[in-house]
Amino acid sequence: MYRVCEVLQGMSSYLMILAPFLLSIISPLLAVVFVLVYIISYFVKSIALAIRTIGGYRLLMRALRLDWSRRLADLEDPEAALKRESLSKTHTINLRQLAMTANHKKPSDIYNVVIIATYNEGREVLEPTVQAVKASDYDLKHLIVILAYEGRDGAQSEQACLDLVKKYRHSFYKMMAVRHPLIDGEVRGKGGNITYAAQKLQPYFKKHGFDPDNVIVTTLDSDNRPHRSYFASLTYEYILHPDPRHAAFQPMTLFLNNIWDVPAPMRVIATGNSFWNLVVSQRPHLLRNFASHSQSMAALIDMNFWSVHTIVEDGHQFWRSYFRYDGNYSVTPIFVPIYQDAVLSETYKKTLIAQFVQVRRWAYGASDIAYVATRILRKDRTVPLLDSLLKLWFLYEGHVSWASAALIISFGAFGPLLINAEAARSVAAHQLPEIVSLIQRIAMIGLFVSIFISFKMLPPRPERYKRHRSLWLLLQWALMPVTSILYGSSAALNSQTRLLFGKYLERFDVTDKAIVDQKDDTKL
Repeated sequence: MYRVCEVLQGMSSYLMILAPFLLSIISPLLAVVFVLVYIISYFVKSIALAIRTIGGYRLLMRALRLDWSRRLADLEDPEAALKRESLSKTHTINLRQLAMTANHKKPSDIYNVVIIATYNEGREVLEPTVQAVKASDYDLKHLIVILAYEGRDGAQSEQACLDLVKKYRHSFYKMMAVRHPLIDGEVRGKGGNITYAAQKLQPYFKKHGFDPDNVIVTTLDSDNRPHRSYFASLTYEYILHPDPRHAAFQPMTLFLNNIWDVPAPMRVIATGNSFWNLVVSQRPHLLRNFASHSQSMAALIDMNFWSVHTIVEDGHQFWRSYFRYDGNYSVTPIFVPIYQDAVLSETYKKTLIAQFVQVRRWAYGASDIAYVATRILRKDRTVPLLDSLLKLWFLYEGHVSWASAALIISFGAFGPLLINAEAARSVAAHQLPEIVSLIQRIAMIGLFVSIFISFKMLPPRPERYKRHRSLWLLLQWALMPVTSILYGSSAALNSQTRLLFGKYLERFDVTDKAIVDQKDDTKL
């Protein structure tokens, strides 16, 4: 069953791509109807995405304006806080709810653990991340920082991690560097690294009497910089959550750290990925663990932390949690962002390749379809049938669309005229490309929304760049059809084809992280 599901996933994507051409052999009219229905449905989706992008941006801006540190402090004594004036309506409701809760958690009870996973990154990449954590508007004596570095392949990050611990260890409650050895049976990936680091911390908590339910664990990549309000916002939401052990907390992941430095194709992809995170944050039924995420230590201990057998440990963690808790599991959006690097390597060619490798790794989340299906379609299923089937459908449909949508939209309308000679006499077949082109032009409303918001979200332009670079940031959007095919469909098809033929990815391909020197624009 597991193998059948892996094969069906890839076959479905290829059949969708070929459908306009295969249907043209049977009847040009069938192909025309298929393409029109698909394009119109995608048009509706694009308008909905534009609307949700605007909504996500507003929620992001609102979250950044709030004083999360003050809000969190109010949770220490909600009854006293309610006596203050000018509290917002939402905060007032939260305080009243907490005041009526017996033995509720307090901010002084909570500790945050930050595990920063690194592989072959130097101090110039790691230190800004540690500094971003240190700059948090949160009690640093309730922060525990772990630099989890790989011991395989020469442990290239070891000295940088040890130096940073020596420099910053007095800034936090505790800071340590943990070397992850090469362990038989583990996939060479992030999951094994962060699991080993968290396991090393577990005896310390037991010795010093920490309650695992009062410990929140956040995983970061080496280039992830949390906004200064992130840990205060996270802790606030964690305390208010009615069942935090059965929840994960997902920040807005924005690929903006180095957006001015990367080539145009990478800027388009990074901005699109940031927008997608704005969109799904408003759709809880689609929200999954992605990149940086937070979860209670109690839940992690219960689940034996993260999977060490997959290269896509973040999304897979959602499904492990969902089945471990019999469907009683959800992801709560945190609208305060964690900033991440867009792909940038030493040369333009290496950057293009590295971007493809990164998207392919994300698309390898299609491997979860077989994992999910085989746990739903069995007699001893413990999760709700309807809920689990809907989740499986959204997972399956999302990966099929990822692989096929850009190709169908770009080339599907030409299928009848290219394949079937009878189509030459069909008015519908001749008009189909024009109709599709018209729908695509109307759908550009969504593109204009994206362009506008992308400029609103841009960090300040570095002094090393002149004003005309802003013009290139506008013109770059002409590359969107190309990047959608080369880095969307192609990367997804690569991953699904590997699953189709059993040629599995067996290692986590770490994304290159070059740093542009501010003085002479050279990459370090």
